[in-house]
Amino acid sequence: MNIQGFQKLTLLDFPGKVACTLFTGGCNLRCPFCHNSSLVLEPTTYSDATNDVLDYLSKRKGILDGVCITGGEPLLQKDIAEFIKKIKDMGYAVKLDTNGSMPDRLKALLSTGLVDYVAMDVKSSPEGYPLATGVELDINKYKESVDILRQSGVDHEFRTTAVKGIHTSADFHKIGQWLQGCEHYYIQRFVDSGNLLDKGEAFDEDEMRDLLSIIKKYIPHAQLRGQN
Repeated sequence: MNIQGFQKLTLLDFPGKVACTLFTGGCNLRCPFCHNSSLVLEPTTYSDATNDVLDYLSKRKGILDGVCITGGEPLLQKDIAEFIKKIKDMGYAVKLDTNGSMPDRLKALLSTGLVDYVAMDVKSSPEGYPLATGVELDINKYKESVDILRQSGVDHEFRTTAVKGIHTSADFHKIGQWLQGCEHYYIQRFVDSGNLLDKGEAFDEDEMRDLLSIIKKYIPHAQLRGQN
């Protein structure tokens, strides 16, 4: 596992859990508003990180409930299933964050029963994906990942980081139509981390509420994240 960072405590990343968050290196997308650009462009390997993380988790049993694995794109890690099994064997719940670009790997991992919760980033409307991801791609792979999650029986959510200049109200109409009927969907407000891949600009609070009102026409239980 190429583990680039480790947040030892989070109350936000894993719904209903006191957890820690692991950041894997490498990504196959180049979203201009990515807030972890160093994980995407310079994923160096820290050889002792895996053992350090497992040692920490062994000492936090009964204190932490879960582990979030994010990135980068975690499904690029070929040994992710073996790593997650070690975490599960300690009694932890596991949440996976993914961009949905590798449906075959997602389906295979879910079939192991090792993952308790999945958060998939829906970068934009199907038509808006090239602009939002910075790469040419096959949108059918992302649609397949959505379908896999919806049919998996595994708890999951879909989420979109709204970025001015990348997204329009029309995109959110199309996202709503695409994901209509899903149980959990969030529009996340863009925050400049100071470590962006390129650039991004936040919608203001009123604009975010306008986007939410669009989505709610299709997904009544949709919510905002990152509002004051």
